[in-house]
Amino acid sequence: MARKGQQEQTVKTARRPELRLPEQAVWEGGELEPDGDYDGLEFADLDLAGQEGIGSRFMDCAVRRCALDEAGLAKARFLDSVLEGVRGVGTDLSGASLRDVEVLDARLGGVQLHGAVLERVVIRGGKIDYLNLRKARLKDVVFEGCVLVEPDFAGAVLERVEFRDCALRGADFSGVRMTDVDLREASVLEIARGVEALAGAVISPAQLFDLAPALAAQLGVRVVA
Repeated sequence: MARKGQQEQTVKTARRPELRLPEQAVWEGGELEPDGDYDGLEFADLDLAGQEGIGSRFMDCAVRRCALDEAGLAKARFLDSVLEGVRGVGTDLSGASLRDVEVLDARLGGVQLHGAVLERVVIRGGKIDYLNLRKARLKDVVFEGCVLVEPDFAGAVLERVEFRDCALRGADFSGVRMTDVDLREASVLEIARGVEALAGAVISPAQLFDLAPALAAQLGVRVVA
């Protein structure tokens, strides 16, 4: 029996997107355009490298197996959409908005999402190197079964964010504000900077043991045998 006054500590789980894409038309419009409006379209097996879709709106869209190298999608909006098997280096999604979106099996490097807003987003599978989420806002976001190499969350706001079977290698959490961030099921948790910003996160006892040297260093504690 629990002691009187003892309170069970719980973590609020992230709300996941519930996508039901309508029947889609195949995109045959050539190159993306700034401030374009794309509704109910499928972009499949296309080379979108270097194209400029700044400020565009993608609603009920599927982007499948497309090359996004150096694609300009700053301030774009992805709503009720799926990005599957996309690949590329240097994709610019700075200031973008992703709401009710699934990102599946992506292979990206140096993708720019600084200042972006992600709400009800699942990132499942794949590998993303040098993900830039500086000063972004993440609410109800799940990283699942993916590999993140040196992700940069510095100055970001994370609320109800989960890392499930996800490898975090060399993460930067400097200045992050966290609420209900669940790191317990991360398969790898390597924090290069910002261990002091973990207030509001939940970790496992084993992870606490692994992080103990960094926490001691942050507190100025010397451990001498």
